[in-house]
Amino acid sequence: MGRVLAEPLPGPGSPRAHPGPPTGAEPIVTPTSTVHDAAAEGAAAVPLRANRSFRAYWVGEAVTLAGSSVHGVALPVIAVLELDASPGQVSLLAAAATVPAFVLALPAGVASDRYPKKKIMMGTDLAAAAVVSVVPVCWAVGVLSVPMLYAVALLLGALTVLHQAASIAIVPEIVDRSHMHPANARIAGAFSLADTAGTYGGTLVVGLLGAGRALWLDSVSYLISAWSASRIRPSSARRAAADRPARMGAAIREGVRYVMRDPMQRPLVLSLAGLAFADGIVTTYFAYTLLTRLDSGSTGLGLVMGVTAAGGLAGAVVATRLVDRFGPARVMLTGFLAYAVCGVPLLVARPEPVWLGVIPAAGALRTAAAVAAGTTQRSLRQQLCPPELQSRAQQTSVWLVTGLRPAAALTAGAIAAASSVHAALIAGTLLYLVPAALLWVSPVRRLTTMPTAAPTPVKDSAHGS
Repeated sequence: MGRVLAEPLPGPGSPRAHPGPPTGAEPIVTPTSTVHDAAAEGAAAVPLRANRSFRAYWVGEAVTLAGSSVHGVALPVIAVLELDASPGQVSLLAAAATVPAFVLALPAGVASDRYPKKKIMMGTDLAAAAVVSVVPVCWAVGVLSVPMLYAVALLLGALTVLHQAASIAIVPEIVDRSHMHPANARIAGAFSLADTAGTYGGTLVVGLLGAGRALWLDSVSYLISAWSASRIRPSSARRAAADRPARMGAAIREGVRYVMRDPMQRPLVLSLAGLAFADGIVTTYFAYTLLTRLDSGSTGLGLVMGVTAAGGLAGAVVATRLVDRFGPARVMLTGFLAYAVCGVPLLVARPEPVWLGVIPAAGALRTAAAVAAGTTQRSLRQQLCPPELQSRAQQTSVWLVTGLRPAAALTAGAIAAASSVHAALIAGTLLYLVPAALLWVSPVRRLTTMPTAAPTPVKDSAHGS
């Protein structure tokens, strides 16, 4: 696969160094190279603004994300206020929504590599619309129960995993390689806006319409997403080769083995997993610290959360320009380091009004850095990965991240029990440095521009003949 490497990294303001000698049969790709998929296909790249498939994808995914925020608010409200659920039942309801991400992540990657991604997206959206509509119908006729909410949460979680496996991996099939990073930046920006608006909007809609009726809007959002997916026209020239993984276990192992052995994919995925683990420790006690040690109150907590989330939109807007100016390695390294630095205010804050301005500002900067670094690493992984492994490589990352989240929460609890909540926050903030260290000692730190050469297909025994 083509990689753009330079040794050493250019200094500030200096011209980008030319890449070193290629390894094996890799083509030499310079920052001014014109080698890319579209050239190989004999067709010009379609600009994002004229790419109808990308617009349909972008709208559909943003709408369904905003709609999903409604059931994220409505299901717990129905459980507590309508069905008198106990704290233990509420905890099980939350777990039911997250368990499928860990259990099904790897099989979902195989399914997405095996079957047309567009059909998976449409099918999961239509199924989710039907599943969500069960709740208001059963609530209206008086047969809704907590176990039924468990089933709905589990099914929605499973459908979400399958949908996301296909929706992330389909981007290289509808966007030219030269536009991959701008596309991911726009996706991240839309998702940040939809997530923030959806969280507050979901609370407002549930308050105005009631939890049961509000779920009809969520069902409609899935239908809009399915219609948008039907408008997507993946490029057949960019799809995976005809060979498809034959056995589930062998196909899963092939995807995991590729990620763990590839010198570029491995540090990218492990750094993301390390960031998720550190963030899991900090977020376990983030709200707790604001409400107790800093006396923020619910209004202050809402302000901090809202401003912090808004930083993601800023990061998405500047991500492409930062990579064009400084290169992907510097953007990712700086982003991960900024994540650690911006966590310091929470450690030193006191219950004074000024900190309710400092902490949201630091949080917004941290989120902006995370989105800029995150869109860059996702674009790199998509561009470096052979098409027949796109979904499995992505889902290997999802599996690691989701598996580490409960471990991070347990680690935070253990540190707090042995020492203090503040000690857990310090440990999590220090661990934010690990992702940057992983990238620094890897070939990723020599990347000065996004790769443009098409990756080499991988042949393995997991593929059918």
